[in-house]
Amino acid sequence: MAGIPTFLDSLPAIGYVFQFIGYVLANLPVIAQTTVAVAVPITLAAMTGVMCERSGVVNIGLEGIMLIAAFVGWAVGAAAVGFVPAATTPIFGITPALLIGLAAAILAGMAVSLLHAWLSISLRVDQIISGTIINIGAAGLTGYLNNLISRQSPTGAGNFAPLQVPASVANVPLVGWLINALFDQGPIGITTLILVVVFQIMLFRSRWGLRTRAAGEHPRAAETVGIDVIWLRYRNVVLSGALAALGGAWLSMEQTNSFQPNMTAGRGFIGLAAMIVGRWTPVGAFGAALLFSSATALSSAIVIGPPSGGLGTFLGSVPSQFWDALPYLITIIVLAGLIGRSIAPAADGQPYERESAT
Repeated sequence: MAGIPTFLDSLPAIGYVFQFIGYVLANLPVIAQTTVAVAVPITLAAMTGVMCERSGVVNIGLEGIMLIAAFVGWAVGAAAVGFVPAATTPIFGITPALLIGLAAAILAGMAVSLLHAWLSISLRVDQIISGTIINIGAAGLTGYLNNLISRQSPTGAGNFAPLQVPASVANVPLVGWLINALFDQGPIGITTLILVVVFQIMLFRSRWGLRTRAAGEHPRAAETVGIDVIWLRYRNVVLSGALAALGGAWLSMEQTNSFQPNMTAGRGFIGLAAMIVGRWTPVGAFGAALLFSSATALSSAIVIGPPSGGLGTFLGSVPSQFWDALPYLITIIVLAGLIGRSIAPAADGQPYERESAT
């Protein structure tokens, strides 16, 4: 029995497969923790899309909202360093400057979402065009402002620290690695896990969720039973901006303590893909986000600590650009397989206009 793994590893092509599986299992704790961390902004972007599209509003401006929130959170936090105490909490490393920056990021995300709501709901502009304008404008504006601020060489407000899971818990057989992966995160990451569960319950087990789904499926019928569709769509789009803003803040205030132009790197669009793969449900979107982020985590593990033997030689010969593109390739493949199978809300993207009283 002990010689079976050696025999399988020695087989030409199948041997590489078994070696790869063994490599993944040996590095599972690190890969799982990275997978959950990388999934945070994708999940938040996906839940933003779920809240908007369940209400009947398409929002492809997630990339722009996240980018503006990332910049505002970092810039305001850096500016607040000299005006507030530098006290740090023992958990998460929270400082007043970080809290101020996070609050500013959320407000900025909601403000941009309000702009999208006004264009899409009140002016009834094409929602795809509205979101595209936000994405292009955010990239140009944050890049320009970052160039201005970077000349002053700001130090930043630091970043949120991950929660340290006790070694006695992280080393528990069978489940320790999973507990560590889920909770060895910063405050935004752990909040995201909580929001997934709360949002799932609220969407399918609350009055607000029923009204939201009604506005996205048949807004005119919803209006006849007393639901203010216009106000509900406004409220949901603006509140969803706070979720996208948390994703942007995670990039500049939790993953790093700096801002880089276009640092969202397509996460908003991958979030929309996760929303579609997850069939417009928070839990499904989170599962899809984990699928996409696992490609990033796995490629990072291979680059940092490649497997030994023939498999390591083979993987080392793969161009690094392939590993960079792997998450996007998986996104395209998964979406291509779901075309026609994942059905959006019936009124998604359709502007709503009340009938006149006469």
